[in-house]
Amino acid sequence: MTHPFLENRRARRLFLDRHLLLRPGSGPGRGNDLDGVLHDLGFVQVDSVNTLARAHDLILWSRRTQYRPQAMERLVARHRTAFEHWTHDAAVIPMPFYPMWRLKFARDEARMLSRWRRDRRDGWEREVEDVMRHVADNGPACSLDVGGDQSGGSSGWWDWHPSKTALEFLWRSGRLAICHRRGFRKFYDLAERVIPAEHLNHRNDDGEIVDWAMSEALGRLGFGTSGELAAFFEIVTRDEAKAWCARALADGRVIAADIEMADGSLRRSFTTEAVLDQTPSLPNPTSRMRLLSPFDPALRDRARAERLFGFHYRIEIFVPEARRRYGYYVFPVLQGDRVIGRLDAKRAGNSLVVRAFWPEAGVRMGKERIVGLKAELDRVRHLAGVETVEFADGWLRA
Repeated sequence: MTHPFLENRRARRLFLDRHLLLRPGSGPGRGNDLDGVLHDLGFVQVDSVNTLARAHDLILWSRRTQYRPQAMERLVARHRTAFEHWTHDAAVIPMPFYPMWRLKFARDEARMLSRWRRDRRDGWEREVEDVMRHVADNGPACSLDVGGDQSGGSSGWWDWHPSKTALEFLWRSGRLAICHRRGFRKFYDLAERVIPAEHLNHRNDDGEIVDWAMSEALGRLGFGTSGELAAFFEIVTRDEAKAWCARALADGRVIAADIEMADGSLRRSFTTEAVLDQTPSLPNPTSRMRLLSPFDPALRDRARAERLFGFHYRIEIFVPEARRRYGYYVFPVLQGDRVIGRLDAKRAGNSLVVRAFWPEAGVRMGKERIVGLKAELDRVRHLAGVETVEFADGWLRA
């Protein structure tokens, strides 16, 4: 049987368009516009590393250069149009998706309870009840507000103090919600005091949630294997994803297609006829160079990004400095529909210091590309809150 074929360049452009990285992008990067960006992406990952900007801020800035961190804080803490929870990692998620997270709440709770019972973690039930009562009686709390003196360090529960573990358990199981952050510290409150009633009280059965998660993942990826679709929100299991794809294929909701990878190989994936029909009319990519977060949605599935773009990337935070190939926290740089290199840069005082840029193999850094890279760095300094960009000697590597 012959399957539709999508050549690599069109596949890359489709994928980037679904991630809001193909076109120039305009908008104020706040309020309703930011809600729209978050909805189109599905979520943005939250990470504590802040050498230039936090992950979610750089992700959103890459799509809206007028974006500033306070805009996301307002969506979560004031307008309640987004909430924080877990996908493959901690993330900010559109509030209308909240009912679909109930399946994840239930499964996370069951998994954690099973682990505690298996490991004979004595006292966990009392700790959870005490923390829940404290929040109910006293309002929003952080890990420093519960459990008494925590200066003694970990008790061995996930290497956390028991009260912090209880807070995380209550959050992951949906009984608490993050109401705001102070700095980067999370404050939790009862879910009913944070989540708007229309979303808190809405219920879907498990089958509806699985169907939603798979359909929405396919819409944001453009194409994918059952495993890639399952991994997008990490709500459904791999077995559920395989079963969904088989049903959707039999029903004609999806088709199988051969997607060309960067090395010329073909990867059988699921997509729709409507998506494939759109690919010839996709515009040429913007000429802007874009500095991406290491956790950008377009790159966070490292294996998929390597297959599609030929770009191998690993974070070296936990690699001893002497053994790092590039640097502690290196930013991929996108130009057009290619990842052309990686940048090592961080704030130092009132400057953004560029220590190194490594072009990818076959990428020539001529005058025009250097000008484009410097223009992007001049733009990002506003997000980083610095006045100047400085370049270390020998910053442009072979």
